[in-house]
Amino acid sequence: MLSADELERYARHIVLREVGGPGQAALKEASVLVIGAGGLGAPALMYLAAAGVGALGVVDDDIVSLSNLQRQIIHATPDVGRRKVDTAAERIAALNPHVRFAAHATRLDSKNAMELIGGYDLVLDGSDNFETRYLVSDACFLAGKPLITAALGVFDGSLTTIRAHEKNEQGEFNPTYRCLFPEPPPPGTVPACAEAGVMGALAGILGSMMALEAIREIVGFGEGLVGRLLMVDTRMMRFETLRYARDPLNPLNGDALVITDLSSHR
Repeated sequence: MLSADELERYARHIVLREVGGPGQAALKEASVLVIGAGGLGAPALMYLAAAGVGALGVVDDDIVSLSNLQRQIIHATPDVGRRKVDTAAERIAALNPHVRFAAHATRLDSKNAMELIGGYDLVLDGSDNFETRYLVSDACFLAGKPLITAALGVFDGSLTTIRAHEKNEQGEFNPTYRCLFPEPPPPGTVPACAEAGVMGALAGILGSMMALEAIREIVGFGEGLVGRLLMVDTRMMRFETLRYARDPLNPLNGDALVITDLSSHR
Protein backbone atom coordinates (compact mmCIF):
# COMPACT_ATOMS: atom_id res chain seq x y z
CA MET A 1 0.00 0.00 0.00
CA LEU A 2 1.11 3.53 -0.77
CA SER A 3 0.75 6.11 2.00
CA ALA A 4 -0.86 9.49 1.45
CA ASP A 5 2.61 11.05 1.34
CA GLU A 6 3.74 8.54 -1.28
CA LEU A 7 0.62 9.09 -3.39
CA GLU A 8 1.46 12.80 -3.53
CA ARG A 9 5.18 12.23 -4.04
CA TYR A 10 4.66 9.88 -6.99
CA ALA A 11 1.57 11.59 -8.42
CA ARG A 12 3.23 12.30 -11.79
CA HIS A 13 4.00 8.61 -12.16
CA ILE A 14 0.61 7.40 -11.00
CA VAL A 15 -1.27 9.45 -13.60
CA LEU A 16 0.73 7.74 -16.34
CA ARG A 17 -1.38 4.97 -17.87
CA GLU A 18 1.71 2.77 -18.25
CA VAL A 19 2.55 3.05 -14.54
CA GLY A 20 -0.49 3.88 -12.42
CA GLY A 21 -0.96 2.66 -8.88
CA PRO A 22 0.04 -0.96 -9.59
CA GLY A 23 3.25 0.10 -11.31
CA GLN A 24 4.20 2.42 -8.48
CA ALA A 25 3.47 -0.35 -5.98
CA ALA A 26 5.76 -2.65 -8.00
CA LEU A 27 8.53 -0.06 -7.73
CA LYS A 28 8.04 0.11 -3.97
CA GLU A 29 8.37 -3.68 -3.70
CA ALA A 30 11.45 -3.86 -5.93
CA SER A 31 15.09 -4.06 -4.85
CA VAL A 32 17.93 -2.88 -7.08
CA LEU A 33 21.69 -3.25 -6.64
CA VAL A 34 23.92 -0.66 -8.33
CA ILE A 35 27.55 -1.54 -8.95
CA GLY A 36 29.52 1.67 -8.50
CA ALA A 37 28.53 5.08 -7.11
CA GLY A 38 30.46 6.87 -9.85
CA GLY A 39 29.60 8.58 -13.11
CA LEU A 40 26.87 6.12 -14.10
CA GLY A 41 25.78 4.95 -10.68
CA ALA A 42 25.34 8.42 -9.21
CA PRO A 43 22.47 9.61 -11.47
CA ALA A 44 21.01 6.11 -11.65
CA LEU A 45 20.78 5.92 -7.85
CA MET A 46 19.20 9.34 -7.57
CA TYR A 47 16.51 8.70 -10.18
CA LEU A 48 15.73 5.23 -8.82
CA ALA A 49 15.35 6.73 -5.35
CA ALA A 50 13.20 9.55 -6.68
CA ALA A 51 11.06 7.02 -8.56
CA GLY A 52 10.29 5.15 -5.34
CA VAL A 53 12.26 1.92 -5.72
CA GLY A 54 11.77 0.41 -2.28
CA ALA A 55 15.26 -0.95 -1.64
CA LEU A 56 18.50 0.28 -3.15
CA GLY A 57 21.99 -1.08 -2.60
CA VAL A 58 25.31 0.16 -3.90
CA VAL A 59 28.69 -1.59 -4.05
CA ASP A 60 31.70 0.71 -4.02
CA ASP A 61 34.95 0.73 -2.04
CA ASP A 62 36.20 4.10 -3.29
CA ILE A 63 36.35 7.51 -1.65
CA VAL A 64 35.24 10.83 -3.14
CA SER A 65 37.94 12.84 -4.90
CA LEU A 66 37.67 16.35 -6.27
CA SER A 67 37.99 15.12 -9.87
CA ASN A 68 34.86 12.95 -9.37
CA LEU A 69 32.58 15.96 -8.91
CA GLN A 70 32.56 16.92 -12.59
CA ARG A 71 30.13 14.05 -13.22
CA GLN A 72 29.35 12.11 -10.01
CA ILE A 73 26.50 14.33 -8.91
CA ILE A 74 25.44 12.31 -5.88
CA HIS A 75 28.56 13.63 -4.08
CA ALA A 76 29.40 17.24 -3.15
CA THR A 77 32.52 19.28 -2.40
CA PRO A 78 32.37 18.76 1.39
CA ASP A 79 32.33 14.98 0.73
CA VAL A 80 35.87 14.85 -0.66
CA GLY A 81 37.77 12.17 1.25
CA ARG A 82 34.64 10.38 2.47
CA ARG A 83 33.43 6.94 1.37
CA LYS A 84 31.21 7.17 -1.69
CA VAL A 85 28.65 4.78 -0.24
CA ASP A 86 28.24 7.00 2.82
CA THR A 87 27.66 10.21 0.88
CA ALA A 88 25.30 8.36 -1.47
CA ALA A 89 23.33 7.10 1.53
CA GLU A 90 22.94 10.62 2.91
CA ARG A 91 21.88 12.08 -0.42
CA ILE A 92 19.29 9.37 -1.01
CA ALA A 93 17.89 9.67 2.51
CA ALA A 94 17.46 13.42 1.97
CA LEU A 95 15.82 12.87 -1.40
CA ASN A 96 13.40 10.10 -0.43
CA PRO A 97 13.06 8.78 3.14
CA HIS A 98 10.82 5.95 1.90
CA VAL A 99 13.79 4.19 0.28
CA ARG A 100 15.70 1.55 2.24
CA PHE A 101 19.38 1.92 1.40
CA ALA A 102 22.22 -0.56 1.89
CA ALA A 103 25.81 0.63 1.57
CA HIS A 104 28.20 -2.17 0.59
CA ALA A 105 31.62 -0.55 1.13
CA THR A 106 33.57 -3.30 -0.59
CA ARG A 107 34.94 -4.25 -3.96
CA LEU A 108 32.89 -6.79 -5.86
CA ASP A 109 34.85 -9.99 -6.42
CA SER A 110 34.32 -13.69 -7.05
CA LYS A 111 33.96 -14.38 -3.32
CA ASN A 112 31.14 -11.91 -2.54
CA ALA A 113 29.41 -11.44 -5.90
CA MET A 114 26.85 -14.22 -5.59
CA GLU A 115 25.81 -13.23 -2.07
CA LEU A 116 25.50 -9.53 -2.91
CA ILE A 117 23.71 -9.99 -6.22
CA GLY A 118 21.47 -12.75 -4.88
CA GLY A 119 19.86 -10.36 -2.42
CA TYR A 120 18.32 -8.09 -5.09
CA ASP A 121 15.74 -8.35 -7.86
CA LEU A 122 17.70 -6.39 -10.48
CA VAL A 123 21.32 -5.31 -10.98
CA LEU A 124 22.69 -2.17 -12.63
CA ASP A 125 26.37 -2.30 -13.58
CA GLY A 126 28.02 1.11 -13.71
CA SER A 127 31.58 -0.19 -13.30
CA ASP A 128 34.44 1.25 -15.32
CA ASN A 129 36.42 -1.86 -16.26
CA PHE A 130 35.88 -5.03 -18.27
CA GLU A 131 37.01 -7.32 -15.47
CA THR A 132 34.09 -6.25 -13.28
CA ARG A 133 31.61 -6.24 -16.16
CA TYR A 134 32.33 -9.88 -16.99
CA LEU A 135 32.17 -10.82 -13.32
CA VAL A 136 28.81 -9.07 -12.84
CA SER A 137 27.39 -10.57 -16.01
CA ASP A 138 28.45 -14.11 -15.12
CA ALA A 139 27.21 -13.74 -11.54
CA CYS A 140 23.82 -12.41 -12.68
CA PHE A 141 23.40 -15.39 -14.99
CA LEU A 142 24.31 -17.87 -12.27
CA ALA A 143 22.05 -16.10 -9.76
CA GLY A 144 19.17 -15.79 -12.24
CA LYS A 145 19.04 -11.98 -12.03
CA PRO A 146 18.38 -9.49 -14.84
CA LEU A 147 21.20 -7.05 -15.55
CA ILE A 148 21.27 -3.56 -17.01
CA THR A 149 24.80 -2.63 -18.05
CA ALA A 150 26.21 0.57 -19.50
CA ALA A 151 29.61 1.88 -20.52
CA LEU A 152 31.07 5.31 -21.19
CA GLY A 153 33.60 6.49 -23.74
CA VAL A 154 34.87 10.03 -24.11
CA PHE A 155 31.84 11.36 -26.00
CA ASP A 156 29.94 8.11 -26.51
CA GLY A 157 28.22 5.47 -24.47
CA SER A 158 26.19 2.28 -24.70
CA LEU A 159 23.42 0.52 -22.79
CA THR A 160 21.79 -2.91 -22.89
CA THR A 161 19.70 -5.26 -20.76
CA ILE A 162 20.70 -8.88 -20.25
CA ARG A 163 18.35 -11.68 -19.24
CA ALA A 164 20.60 -14.54 -20.29
CA HIS A 165 19.10 -16.87 -17.68
CA GLU A 166 15.70 -16.65 -19.41
CA LYS A 167 14.45 -17.93 -22.75
CA ASN A 168 12.74 -15.96 -25.50
CA GLU A 169 9.47 -16.72 -27.29
CA GLN A 170 11.28 -19.24 -29.52
CA GLY A 171 12.44 -21.19 -26.48
CA GLU A 172 16.07 -20.14 -26.87
CA PHE A 173 18.19 -18.49 -24.20
CA ASN A 174 18.58 -14.73 -24.49
CA PRO A 175 22.08 -13.46 -25.38
CA THR A 176 24.72 -12.90 -22.74
CA TYR A 177 27.23 -10.08 -22.29
CA ARG A 178 29.76 -12.55 -23.71
CA CYS A 179 27.67 -12.81 -26.89
CA LEU A 180 28.08 -9.07 -27.33
CA PHE A 181 31.72 -8.91 -26.24
CA PRO A 182 33.25 -12.42 -26.43
CA GLU A 183 36.66 -11.25 -25.18
CA PRO A 184 37.86 -8.15 -23.34
CA PRO A 185 40.08 -5.81 -25.35
CA PRO A 186 43.83 -6.32 -24.94
CA PRO A 187 45.28 -4.54 -21.89
CA GLY A 188 46.18 -0.93 -22.61
CA THR A 189 44.01 -0.55 -25.72
CA VAL A 190 41.14 1.19 -23.91
CA PRO A 191 42.42 4.20 -21.95
CA ALA A 192 41.06 4.81 -18.47
CA CYS A 193 38.84 7.77 -17.71
CA ALA A 194 41.67 9.61 -15.96
CA GLU A 195 43.77 9.34 -19.13
CA ALA A 196 41.18 9.86 -21.87
CA GLY A 197 38.63 12.03 -20.05
CA VAL A 198 34.85 11.85 -20.21
CA MET A 199 32.14 14.42 -20.81
CA GLY A 200 30.38 14.85 -17.46
CA ALA A 201 26.86 15.35 -18.80
CA LEU A 202 27.23 12.15 -20.87
CA ALA A 203 27.48 10.16 -17.64
CA GLY A 204 24.24 11.83 -16.55
CA ILE A 205 22.50 10.82 -19.78
CA LEU A 206 23.54 7.16 -19.62
CA GLY A 207 23.01 6.88 -15.87
CA SER A 208 19.51 8.31 -16.19
CA MET A 209 18.78 5.92 -19.04
CA MET A 210 19.91 3.02 -16.85
CA ALA A 211 17.38 4.14 -14.26
CA LEU A 212 14.68 4.48 -16.92
CA GLU A 213 15.40 1.01 -18.23
CA ALA A 214 15.26 -0.36 -14.68
CA ILE A 215 11.88 1.31 -14.11
CA ARG A 216 10.58 -0.16 -17.37
CA GLU A 217 11.81 -3.62 -16.39
CA ILE A 218 10.16 -3.39 -12.96
CA VAL A 219 6.86 -1.90 -14.09
CA GLY A 220 6.72 -3.83 -17.36
CA PHE A 221 6.01 -1.43 -20.20
CA GLY A 222 7.58 -0.72 -23.56
CA GLU A 223 10.15 -2.80 -25.44
CA GLY A 224 13.18 -3.57 -23.30
CA LEU A 225 16.77 -3.66 -24.43
CA VAL A 226 17.24 -7.43 -24.27
CA GLY A 227 19.18 -8.32 -27.41
CA ARG A 228 19.54 -4.66 -28.31
CA LEU A 229 22.53 -2.38 -27.72
CA LEU A 230 21.69 1.31 -27.53
CA MET A 231 24.61 3.47 -28.65
CA VAL A 232 24.84 7.21 -27.98
CA ASP A 233 27.21 9.51 -29.88
CA THR A 234 27.15 12.97 -28.34
CA ARG A 235 29.53 14.46 -30.92
CA MET A 236 26.76 14.07 -33.52
CA MET A 237 23.93 13.82 -30.94
CA ARG A 238 22.93 10.52 -32.52
CA PHE A 239 21.20 7.50 -31.01
CA GLU A 240 21.37 4.11 -32.73
CA THR A 241 20.28 0.60 -31.75
CA LEU A 242 22.12 -2.54 -32.77
CA ARG A 243 20.48 -5.95 -32.42
CA TYR A 244 22.57 -8.86 -31.26
CA ALA A 245 21.75 -12.53 -30.78
CA ARG A 246 22.87 -15.42 -28.63
CA ASP A 247 26.14 -16.96 -29.71
CA PRO A 248 25.80 -20.76 -29.37
CA LEU A 249 29.55 -20.88 -28.70
CA ASN A 250 29.41 -18.52 -25.73
CA PRO A 251 30.67 -20.22 -22.55
CA LEU A 252 27.81 -19.12 -20.29
CA ASN A 253 24.54 -20.38 -21.81
CA GLY A 254 25.95 -21.79 -25.05
CA ASP A 255 25.51 -25.29 -26.39
CA ALA A 256 28.56 -26.52 -24.47
CA LEU A 257 28.61 -25.02 -20.99
CA VAL A 258 32.04 -23.94 -19.80
CA ILE A 259 31.35 -21.43 -17.02
CA THR A 260 29.43 -22.98 -14.14
CA ASP A 261 30.80 -20.85 -11.28
CA LEU A 262 32.97 -17.77 -10.68
CA SER A 263 36.24 -19.62 -10.11
CA SER A 264 37.78 -18.13 -13.25
CA HIS A 265 37.40 -14.63 -11.79
CA ARG A 266 39.52 -13.04 -9.11
